Amino acid sequence: MPFVVATYGDLQQHVEAFHLGHLRSLLLLGPPGVGKSQIVRRVLGAQAAWIAGNATPFGIYLHAYEHRDEPLVLDDIDDLGAQPAGARLLKALCQSDDVRTLSWQSAAHALRERGVPREFPTSSPVMLIANQWTTSSLNVQAVEDRLHVLSFQPSQTEIHRQAATWFWDAEVFEFVGRHLNLLADLSFRVYIRAAELKQAGLDWRSAVLVTCVSPTTAIVARLKADDTLPSEEARAQAFVQGGHGCRATYFNHVRKLPTVGAGPDLPLKLPTALAASDSPPDESLPPLESISGDSFCEVFRHCIAIP
Repeated sequence: MPFVVATYGDLQQHVEAFHLGHLRSLLLLGPPGVGKSQIVRRVLGAQAAWIAGNATPFGIYLHAYEHRDEPLVLDDIDDLGAQPAGARLLKALCQSDDVRTLSWQSAAHALRERGVPREFPTSSPVMLIANQWTTSSLNVQAVEDRLHVLSFQPSQTEIHRQAATWFWDAEVFEFVGRHLNLLADLSFRVYIRAAELKQAGLDWRSAVLVTCVSPTTAIVARLKADDTLPSEEARAQAFVQGGHGCRATYFNHVRKLPTVGAGPDLPLKLPTALAASDSPPDESLPPLESISGDSFCEVFRHCIAIP
């Protein structure tokens, strides 16, 4: 079972333990866009040999040989363990011995061309970073058994606190903070996309809600905006009949819709942070902080483009 950490401080402590040699092999799991790789890069610096993207097992073997005995970081390896050759390579690379032996018995011609042996020893510490890790096969389970498995699960508030350390636009930041309860899949990319849309003069507020709102909350918002449903009880029945959950689930999401001020009151820490008054107001929507109750649904109806 993975060890769960929920704060950036705890995540950094584990990465520092890897950096200091206390953890020989570490698998870091967590949702995309929340800064896992950035924390690792900041702690390890240029000391680690980094391979990211859709690397093949053969490519990783070559990389491990070129950087043997150096710390290795394999980023975005979600599908690597599903490949038999990838699982075998990771099993050898993550052995608990101080010195491990890696081997590649096929592609002999390609190895000779590169001057790479079919087998070599290495003492490289290894960190694996992935969004998801499937343990359906025995080979993958054997890999996991050789690793410290860390699952990073930050809350929306924790992500927002971390964004305060680097994000630059105070108006976007404050808007996200007021609506954290609606943002099911918050990531740093939300802040960046909103800032880009704002810079272009586009409706960035709607984009934040449309891209991040909980799917179930969006369904409830649609039902709230449906004029053919005369009452809350009728909306709850339509919710249940649509297979979206029970009546209690409907009213739970109704309570989420009008809430404002959910996020922590945090200032941006960058000295160049933009104040809300530095940008022209977005006239496409009324300010959501002034909206409550059923009127919120009219704004949300605009956000999700209900016909």
